[in-house]
Amino acid sequence: MLNQSGCRPSDHPGMPRRHLLQVGGLGLIGAGMSDLAKLEACAAGGADRILGRAKSVVLIFQAGGPSQHETFDPKPESPSEIRGEYGTAQTGLPGVHFCEYLPKLAARTNLFSLVRTMHHTAERQFRNEHSSCFYLLHTGTTELPVGDTNASISTARAGRISWPNIGSMIAYAAPPPPAVGWPAVVEIPRINQMSYPGREPGMLGPRFSRWGVDLAPKCNAKDAGGSCPNCYSHDDPNDLARAPGTGPHAWWDNTSCRNPDFHLPDLGSGFAVSGAQIQHRSQLLRQLDGLRRAAEQGAVPRSSLEWDAHHEQALRLLNATRPGRQNPFDLTHETDATRDRYGREEWGQGFLVARRLIEAGVRMVQVNLRGWDTHQNAFRDLKGKLLPSIDHCLSGFLDDLSERGLLEQTLVVMCGEMGRTPRISPISPGGKNASGELFTPGRHHWGDVFPCLLAGGGIVSGRVIGATDAHGGVPITEAYTPADLAATIFQQLGIGPDCEFHDATGRPFRVYRGEPIRGLF
Repeated sequence: MLNQSGCRPSDHPGMPRRHLLQVGGLGLIGAGMSDLAKLEACAAGGADRILGRAKSVVLIFQAGGPSQHETFDPKPESPSEIRGEYGTAQTGLPGVHFCEYLPKLAARTNLFSLVRTMHHTAERQFRNEHSSCFYLLHTGTTELPVGDTNASISTARAGRISWPNIGSMIAYAAPPPPAVGWPAVVEIPRINQMSYPGREPGMLGPRFSRWGVDLAPKCNAKDAGGSCPNCYSHDDPNDLARAPGTGPHAWWDNTSCRNPDFHLPDLGSGFAVSGAQIQHRSQLLRQLDGLRRAAEQGAVPRSSLEWDAHHEQALRLLNATRPGRQNPFDLTHETDATRDRYGREEWGQGFLVARRLIEAGVRMVQVNLRGWDTHQNAFRDLKGKLLPSIDHCLSGFLDDLSERGLLEQTLVVMCGEMGRTPRISPISPGGKNASGELFTPGRHHWGDVFPCLLAGGGIVSGRVIGATDAHGGVPITEAYTPADLAATIFQQLGIGPDCEFHDATGRPFRVYRGEPIRGLF
């Protein structure tokens, strides 16, 4: 239970408060050199460090909540209103089946393991709503902050005591070496159209914020829920009889969906300098030094500037705007065969950028995959777009990591914020889209159970952890929370269970809120 100060007694270590080190680092960049000393406080002896097999983590977030039935936990023996329209594919594991539209992943169970019994333990009104589940998953917690509701958690609120997101914890407890020069945590590929609770660093403060990078073309859909060029938006932009316009059968301008190419990051506004100044890096450094001196003299708030970061890190970020082989965001230096292997679409390109970022030393990359909120037209859109895309793109990603020798040191985690209801039904009987067409049924929000895929980074492959009932609605074996998933990630990165952090007042808190998932290592 949370107390009135917004924390749980179990979060606090039962030991004298350790010395709080002064942290350096530009807020955009994250952890600085002085944060390396924090590893001494976050490693509970040499044994805990040995557990850390992963050097980095790629978190693949299936925003909207994919159906367990139509992915990794089909129920072919259930009635049709539970079973759905699809058949199954036999995996490489005896008696284990996936959805029939995931054949490539079904053939690669030697590369990953599944947890079928992830669940939320928050009250039902919280565990079945996107905003609350976003927060719970990304912070690795089981409760909302004191005083928050589904409505309030999505907006800024005075007095909120928010738990840090998993990425911020990693930036704090396991930052990359300063020589890496890149932020600890990078989120891609569509940040301007992807905002959600749980993304912020909370009590850790802004210096441990993730770096959100917008790489994808703007999506012009009126309901921009899909993944370009696999945008479903509860309609079908690929119908050749339809055209952009305002008529009864018109559709939105889907030009962006036909152009999946990423652009390089644009950091000009983030650094408050012009494009010409970015071209003249020495001039930029002089401007940074001038702002630092102004901060020291009190002319600008020092807390908003964090001028202890090294200039080389700032220059590395500026170079992300420039094409070149050493720029992880520049995919033009990948072969056609590699790009085809990953998939020439938003998801595949996101995975390819993620691979290049971890090769550059980034500790965590989050790849957001929109479009999994399949209330209606579910079976058309899953079969036609979502499932073939994830099957191809994720298979290519895992194969490439394995062949390059990167999978063993890279922890790959993929899940949504929730699952879907066991029973199929329309979200609103007789509901129609903007063109007047009736919605076909789908599945709705369900936080009682959802699957999670884990690969690499010391995870034992070829295992299925947990089982659900005959309808795929609730766990019938041990279930696991986002807190347990976060603890699993921390452990594989070598962050010990006694690791702690301090809030702005110096109070210590434990990083771990759950237990690593047994059977994965």
